[in-house]
Amino acid sequence: MATLNAGDATTPGTVTPDLNKARRLVIKIGSALLVEAGRLRSDWLIALAQDIAQIRARGTDVVIVSSGSIALGRGVLGLAPGLLALEQSQAAASVGQIGLAQAWQTALAPHGITAGQVLVTLEDTENRRRYLNIRATLETLLGLGVVPIVNENDTVATDEIRYGDNDRLAAQVAVTIGADQLVLLSDVDGLYTGNPQVDPTATRLDLVAEITPQIEAMAGDPLSLLSRGGMKTKVMAAKTATAAGCAMAIAAGAVARPLDAMAHGAPCTWFAPLGDPQAARKRWIAAMKAKGAVTLDAGAAQALAQGKSLLPAGVVLVEGAFGRGDPVAIIGPDGPLGLGLVRYTAPEARSIAGHRSNEIAQILGYPGRAALIHRDDMVL
Repeated sequence: MATLNAGDATTPGTVTPDLNKARRLVIKIGSALLVEAGRLRSDWLIALAQDIAQIRARGTDVVIVSSGSIALGRGVLGLAPGLLALEQSQAAASVGQIGLAQAWQTALAPHGITAGQVLVTLEDTENRRRYLNIRATLETLLGLGVVPIVNENDTVATDEIRYGDNDRLAAQVAVTIGADQLVLLSDVDGLYTGNPQVDPTATRLDLVAEITPQIEAMAGDPLSLLSRGGMKTKVMAAKTATAAGCAMAIAAGAVARPLDAMAHGAPCTWFAPLGDPQAARKRWIAAMKAKGAVTLDAGAAQALAQGKSLLPAGVVLVEGAFGRGDPVAIIGPDGPLGLGLVRYTAPEARSIAGHRSNEIAQILGYPGRAALIHRDDMVL
């Protein structure tokens, strides 16, 4: 198969990502893989759980973005095949999400893995304040050894039901947690030069080094009635992920243990990342316009230079009107040091400036985060 980049047949120097070397992996599961005729494919899910346990045993963080709540719920409710009315989709999601979360917990528990449910919308990842909250929650879950099971909150997010898809949500999650690899398990084994169902000359691309208009033109329409995402949404997801330094793969998921198959060379399409996740995130923050400023003492400035987070105790002055998640300038005793996304509003920051983190709850009247600006949310 070929590697394409801006119309060229090959791109020298582009390295195909290796699933075995993933540091932080997001796996998206399509509805058609999890649910068949309104019933959960339990044997397939149990086998996939073996793959996840094997990957985590290598020290890799794993987050699952799982479709299937509407497909599963409509089976439970006995809704007729075909397109559902909006309120029927929401009802099906409400019923199906319970069974879906339980299924994941049951599949992972024998491997000593705890599952956690996280329901979000694309809007949540695009709003900076909500984004920081989601990031903090997912980071904490991963730090505790939990495998988060993420899905769209279809019971309330009407726009996501009508227009959204979990391919793009998976890409947003990958960006949010700084994942270096994203795998979309689908009913196809990659991106083809044409529709292989109607074009006998269509060939699969092993590696896409750059997403060009030529690549985007190869994406077709959804092939599955259960799935709201087609190849177009997968290529859109690849654009989001790779721009943030995350490699992305489209792989066939119907086989038993699809991730193990990928690790042993099963065919798929990889989209090469543009740099690494940390560098991409720093560039994103650096491009923002500050809405305020915090001035530090010498000790705090030295701590930041050593790669530590900014704690309230090291802040001597807070300027501007900003909200949680807004970018603020970081000023040291000798001048500007950088930019960061603050975890408190301006009034809150002024109240806790100069105080230790264990005093925050008493000062504000409610518990808060230890860091004013986390080291992952700043660029110096």
